[in-house]
Amino acid sequence: MRVLDAVEVVLKESGKPLHVKDITNRILSRGLWKTKGKTPEVTVGAMLYSDIKRNGDASRFILHLPKVFGLRSWKAKLSPVKNYSFIESAQMVFEKFGGKQPMHYREITKKAIEEGWLIVDKNQTPESSMYSQLIREIRRSEVRGKQSQFVKHGGGLFSLSKWMGSSLAIEIEKHNKKVRKEFQKRLLDMKWDEFEKLVARFLAEMGFEIEATKINGGIDVRGTLVVADVIRIQLAVQVKKWKRNVQAPIVNQVRGSLGVHEQGLIITTGGFSKGAKEAAVRQNAVPVALMDGEQLVDLLVDNEIGIKRRRHDLIELDEEDSSFI
Repeated sequence: MRVLDAVEVVLKESGKPLHVKDITNRILSRGLWKTKGKTPEVTVGAMLYSDIKRNGDASRFILHLPKVFGLRSWKAKLSPVKNYSFIESAQMVFEKFGGKQPMHYREITKKAIEEGWLIVDKNQTPESSMYSQLIREIRRSEVRGKQSQFVKHGGGLFSLSKWMGSSLAIEIEKHNKKVRKEFQKRLLDMKWDEFEKLVARFLAEMGFEIEATKINGGIDVRGTLVVADVIRIQLAVQVKKWKRNVQAPIVNQVRGSLGVHEQGLIITTGGFSKGAKEAAVRQNAVPVALMDGEQLVDLLVDNEIGIKRRRHDLIELDEEDSSFI
């Protein structure tokens, strides 16, 4: 019998969720599945995680608690555990196991999988993915002039920046946070036509060919992104220089104004209501992307529009260079 079929049998017989260790013991003791492997529990767990990850709602199984599985037919009375991202998983691992000390990215990955926060399949390389995601998060924050929540040490070690106490990096973050807040205020103070031109410039910096900058059926800016002279992404943008939240009717208006093959985007200096966010991803409808004021400022900073980036050299001793030891 296949492993997953055997798992289904013992879960149906139990009538309740079981820990992967208990599941493995039951299918082996009953002879439903045979293996020469030394870690059958790991194999069963990996196959269950993989099946849930790959098939989603079509999987027969559901993760009820870390390492505890049930049948999807029980979903009405069971709450599945969220499958967190690598960054979310790393954050939770540090909070639970870090003890304000650096951890190796391999240990972070191991703990995240053991706790059931990170679900991976056999085709993934979770350790390398964890490392690259942490590095990407740190670099993205640096580009945006923000203090990353993570700090990279030598030898594959990472920690949380909030454990570092008072430092130059934290002082820089305080300064940059103040500047971003002032930047957002200046966007609100701009004249409408200046703000619209700024958005058009921002889209041009992103690689879009701006075709028009005028009000037309609720669309303020239209542009086309050409990738490798083959793929053409047509974007229709509505711009809102508002302090208040954009509501759902605006999202529906933009959707109704889209041309054939166009994708919609709403950019606002404010935010979006819960109804607007739900309307943007409504099932069986063309999705509309949403960009709030903070996201807009981050991307303007990324592209150095409206800001100047000052760079200074800060030297530190290289603890990894053994030539001086």
